[in-house]
Amino acid sequence: MAVIETPHTERPSAARKSSRVTALGIGAAVLAALCLLPMLAVFYAAITTGTDTLNALSQTVLPRYAGTTLILVILVALGTFAIGTGAAWLVTMTDFPGRRFFEIALVIPLAFPAYVMAYAYTHVLDHPGIVQSTLRDVTGWGPRDYWFPEIRSIGGAALMLTLVLYPYVYLLARTAFMGQSASTFFAARALGKTPWQAFFQVSLPMARPAIAAGVLLATMETIADFGTVSYFGVQTFATGIYTSWIGMGDRGAASQLALGLLAFALILAVLERQSRGEAKYHASRIETMGRLHLTGLRRKGAVLLCALPVLFGLILPTIALVLMGIGSEQDLLSRRYIGFLQNSLSLASLAAVLTVCAAVVLGYFQRVHPGGKATAALYIGRLGYAVPGGVIAVGLLVPFAAFDNAVDAWMRATFDISTGLLLTGSIWLLIAAYMIRFLAAALGSYEGGQSAINANMDAASRVLGKTTYGTFRRVHFPILTPALLTAMLIVFVDVMKELPATLIMRPFNYDTLAVQAYRLASDERLEGAAVPSLVIVAMGLIPVILLCRRVGRQR
Repeated sequence: MAVIETPHTERPSAARKSSRVTALGIGAAVLAALCLLPMLAVFYAAITTGTDTLNALSQTVLPRYAGTTLILVILVALGTFAIGTGAAWLVTMTDFPGRRFFEIALVIPLAFPAYVMAYAYTHVLDHPGIVQSTLRDVTGWGPRDYWFPEIRSIGGAALMLTLVLYPYVYLLARTAFMGQSASTFFAARALGKTPWQAFFQVSLPMARPAIAAGVLLATMETIADFGTVSYFGVQTFATGIYTSWIGMGDRGAASQLALGLLAFALILAVLERQSRGEAKYHASRIETMGRLHLTGLRRKGAVLLCALPVLFGLILPTIALVLMGIGSEQDLLSRRYIGFLQNSLSLASLAAVLTVCAAVVLGYFQRVHPGGKATAALYIGRLGYAVPGGVIAVGLLVPFAAFDNAVDAWMRATFDISTGLLLTGSIWLLIAAYMIRFLAAALGSYEGGQSAINANMDAASRVLGKTTYGTFRRVHFPILTPALLTAMLIVFVDVMKELPATLIMRPFNYDTLAVQAYRLASDERLEGAAVPSLVIVAMGLIPVILLCRRVGRQR
């Protein structure tokens, strides 16, 4: 009897397995297509639109867009490399007073959006700010009697971006330095090299792939930035896209500018991927290196070099924002601000949940069905991080606006009914843009948690009769829960800070904290902009604290 029943009990299971794997594959294909849609739409709109506006721009501001974007990228790359690498080596390889404090404090500026940093420093350093006002009061100088660096400049924008983006380099470089064996460093010392020579000739080249990856992440964030450069009046491709779309109402020109920015971003993404596979090294025996004890001027220099990024990237802007917020007339408990907060929280929460679900579908499909299709879907899903929010916004609005207009025209012609805009201008299209933009961050966290699940666990679960879905629910999900929660938190905060996509795609009269801060700052009401900015920073501290705890457990 048992022999007869065995096939009948196994066949439904096999059928269910097949259907679920197929459903997983369909889900992965749909997600990959959605992630690819903005790039294809931008390309199509750019090549099928007239070039009249673009020709006019090429004779006026387009060279300036290209030049300032390139200069900004170079300055931020150099700044983040110097600060991030130097601070990482000092706190990892040397011992000096305050080292444990700086290990954590050097990561916290990552919680600040660059445009919030710009608001704080403009309030302090601009002509009516406290620094120049005090200088005039003390010296008796008039406005034309002295020279002071202009904060609203490409140099000021580069400084703001460097202060908030160097933690990318710091975190990756510190991890690389901690993973190095002491034997190579001691070998260089035995050959007569000083500690600093050993650092530049041995430790730094070994950590180059990780450092390059951090610098390239910072540069990709730089070309995607809109709030800082817009507020400082620095004309880049990001500001050009917004001006063409909103100011000129020319979607074709915006698509063409977006295509240029997309090409630059994808080049950086390819370089970042290549940097991971180059300059590899292997240590036959890992030996933890003791820290070099610094004395005298070197000790003071290490404290100063680590204190400066913390001072200018954390302490001063926080104090400035708090003082600005106290002197403002903004009330966080008012109905208007509660609406901003609710809009921000609802968008961020929905985007975080859906983005993590998308990451699970793509990641689990790769595990269940490894192959070319799954690998391609994963790679396409990661591309969104290299695409600026403004490009994604343009790439989604163009095809969905065409779809809405076509449906409306058909309904008018057939039933004499106007459907209006069904998808364009909805929060769901905005959430789709967030998901595409931040799916790579969720995938990174998911894959980190999945690496702890041995393939034998899957095999044991299948032997015990669990289906693909059952294996994920009973085996994977309990183990992945911390990684998934971390991914949700990171995406949540990234959405809270996102500005260009929100500005372009938000529904009418649906403002967030980031939009309110940008609007008040654009009206030169910096004290008012400090209030929503502080809330955004407070939200950003949560994932940074988690990163700090992880960094502290690595050694």
